Amino acid sequence: MKNSSENPTPDNAQERIGDWVLYKNNQLIAFNKPAGIPAQADKTGDKSLLQLAEIFTKSSVQLVHRLDRPASGVVLVAKTPKALANLNEQFRNRQVQKTYLAVVEAMPAEPNGRLEHWIWKNGKTNRAVISTEKGHADADQAILEYKHLGSSERYHLLEVNLLTGRHHQIRAQLAAMGCIIKGDVKYGARRSNKDRSIHLHAWKLSFLHPVTQENVILTAPLPGDSVWDAMTAYLG
Repeated sequence: MKNSSENPTPDNAQERIGDWVLYKNNQLIAFNKPAGIPAQADKTGDKSLLQLAEIFTKSSVQLVHRLDRPASGVVLVAKTPKALANLNEQFRNRQVQKTYLAVVEAMPAEPNGRLEHWIWKNGKTNRAVISTEKGHADADQAILEYKHLGSSERYHLLEVNLLTGRHHQIRAQLAAMGCIIKGDVKYGARRSNKDRSIHLHAWKLSFLHPVTQENVILTAPLPGDSVWDAMTAYLG
């Protein structure tokens, strides 16, 4: 079942967080974060997913990874320090598979590809800066693979496998090759979405359960709007 196309406000998010739960057990809980809700507290003071998760679980929890406020999709939260340490190690060793969907304004020159850049964060603008060479002391390597899945009359759907997790990595790397994410004015989109979201969705997350070592694959349903609806035919 899809989420409402209307993003929850900080005032009503607490009432709806139970609807966002994708997976839970004694060690972990995963949410399908709507666009517009910050994963963790930011300067706006709006209720974050982490704060809502603590209210929902009635316990102290920790984010395992982050997701940009205007994006939607899977966010994994650890309930215990051991689970957090285990999953952090899996992320460091690139054992976690992260698959995103992005709706972009232009068709990539090649339908499938691999992007490798050096990337660093400009703290003043809160933007990622990328280069083909390591020209900055704080630069880290950024790698992703993408595949074109299908197109509507105006937009194109890309599946993105994120091999490193850097600040705004997908947004910046796709923009660098001329494929700006719909609504992402920070990286050059022609116009913003009405709800200030961007069409970037953390679709699937695969990892080993920290206790049982069973392979867990989580899939987050797409937000319900006309653009995402038009793209569902390409997901098989």
